[in-house]
Amino acid sequence: MTASLEWHFSQVFGERTPGEEIQDADIISAVEFDGDGEFLATGDHGGRVVLFERCAPSHLANEPADSRPASPRIPNAYEYRYLTEFQSHEPEFDYLKSLEIEEKINSVRWCRRDSPALETPTAHHLLTTNDKTIKLWKVYEKQVLSVSGLNMDAPGSSGQRPSLEGGGAPPSLKERELRVPTVEGRETLMTSKCRRTYSNAHAYHINTVSLSSDKETFLSADDLRINLWNLDAEPQAYTVVDVKPANMDDLTEVITRAAFHPTHSHQFAYSTSRGSLRLADLRAAALCDAGAKHFEDAGPGGPKNFFSEIISSISDFRFSADGRHLLARDFMTVKLWDLAMDSGPLEVHRVHESLRSRLCDLYESDSLFDKFDVGSSGDGRHIATGSYSNFFKVFDRSNEAGSMFLESSRDPMRRRLQAAAKPASRFGLSRTRTRTVSTAEESVTSDLSSKVLRLSWHPQAPVIATAAANSLYLFQGRAQDGGVG
Repeated sequence: MTASLEWHFSQVFGERTPGEEIQDADIISAVEFDGDGEFLATGDHGGRVVLFERCAPSHLANEPADSRPASPRIPNAYEYRYLTEFQSHEPEFDYLKSLEIEEKINSVRWCRRDSPALETPTAHHLLTTNDKTIKLWKVYEKQVLSVSGLNMDAPGSSGQRPSLEGGGAPPSLKERELRVPTVEGRETLMTSKCRRTYSNAHAYHINTVSLSSDKETFLSADDLRINLWNLDAEPQAYTVVDVKPANMDDLTEVITRAAFHPTHSHQFAYSTSRGSLRLADLRAAALCDAGAKHFEDAGPGGPKNFFSEIISSISDFRFSADGRHLLARDFMTVKLWDLAMDSGPLEVHRVHESLRSRLCDLYESDSLFDKFDVGSSGDGRHIATGSYSNFFKVFDRSNEAGSMFLESSRDPMRRRLQAAAKPASRFGLSRTRTRTVSTAEESVTSDLSSKVLRLSWHPQAPVIATAAANSLYLFQGRAQDGGVG
């Protein structure tokens, strides 16, 4: 049997103290590693973007204390430190529609540093978006210059500007004492600059942006349309998907996410509120919604109810690193799709099945509309997604017993709930494997007010960044031979 991962707490930023009141503006709304995992970005409800960079293990002895015992330091740990932050978006008001536009960051994406559309390859570039406006930010090092050797600072001067009334040189200076001031660099600071603003192309709320592998174009998606942009041409966007009906009463689904294929710049996928995924090809037509390849799980059959369509809405999906699979998260499950097989998902992983009997309560509290992120390891073996009570779940695809709930805290194993290892169930002629979970997950879903909606998996290492309210937690996995982490 192959080794599973044992998860350890690594770092926390912005940890709350017991009883501390959290401002809504400080709640994290987006988490994203860059392409090689050396940098990490977060966006919050207040429109701020905070950047972190990887650093050498510090072995600092003055780490914040905690009432619970911390996990031992992991060899070759991935540690990060605060780099900089900037205000990306401000609250606005649409006077034509009489609507307030929130500054909340909906999506953050890192640009490739070798993109030909970016003038400074040594700087960092990010795309950020709120409900209406997308911005391209440049983050770079800037040397702070200062002027020294001023004549006003000459020995014997009082530091005040001498009076020049009556003409002639200042009485405290002689011609032979005059000197040319010099400019010196005192320190280097990180600074940010908005290079471009992409606006006035979406009538509805933007839910995501995605960069193409060609390093020059990106997608932006709202409820009914997906637009294609060029990084260098902000005034103009091309609509590549339009699902808006002629009569809005005929509207049956909305777009929830869109993402480019990791290696093919002509392919992209988008998800809908009806639980379907569609793979489109920009080479086939200018408008790609008609000929897209369709992936939708018909399920085991049986009667549908009022909540069936709500819980089937896809909140997030990701391509695998090799581009052969799609990983989609709806409210109750995570499904893995093979792009070569649209008859049904390869795997169905159940996240918090115990909530199925509480759908009425979830609907009344609006928790049924929570949108959870999903992430995958670089080798595709592990899957992570969020849940309630500040828990997130990590699935081990090759070892079902290695799937577990982890708490976003300094001790992720404090209330660890192990998924029960049961035989995979099969139905029909498809190759679908349905995972079952332990009934102990009921305690995980006991607190619906605290939740892990946002997370990101390091592209190359077993490192997960999760956001619990205003706190950012990082966890690292370590292989254990033949054991469960």
